[in-house]
Amino acid sequence: MTNLRWVLADKLQNLGWMMVTAESCTGGLIAGACTDLPGSSVWFERGFVTYSNAAKTELLGVPAALIAAHGAVSEPVARAMAEGAVRHAPAQVAVAVTGVAGPTGGSPEKPVGTVWFGWHVAGHTDAECVHFAGDRAAVRAAAVAHALTGMEARLPPTRKGPPTAQGHVPPKGFS
Repeated sequence: MTNLRWVLADKLQNLGWMMVTAESCTGGLIAGACTDLPGSSVWFERGFVTYSNAAKTELLGVPAALIAAHGAVSEPVARAMAEGAVRHAPAQVAVAVTGVAGPTGGSPEKPVGTVWFGWHVAGHTDAECVHFAGDRAAVRAAAVAHALTGMEARLPPTRKGPPTAQGHVPPKGFS
């Protein structure tokens, strides 16, 4: 995943864009994965940890009625989280995650491992639901990887090549 983060960082820098995260079930792990990279302040603006419904409403502006109507783990809420993150930060792109990491909290409609993702890139928001297997740690780790992979895939191509083509070499210990 480290190489993915370098590619994401490079693309965002080439675009001159900043990224923000809005996280529920991952509890800040996506922001942590981004800020593990040296120099991330050039492309990573901030992360919102909005674990409670109240936090989603207060920090991101997700309407309480939307949460009540669809549940926190839903497409409309994931989309609203991503859009709210961009509205509340000087950033051009956002990824939002809301899900059921387990071991409790699941239901027949939304079993443990259900995670909704929202990405806001270049004025467009889309969402995706993925069902991950495993324990809480596995679900959260898979969600972090999927969130970053999804963000990188949604960014427009840049004129420059991949990081290695530009002479950008990750620091020792990163690959």
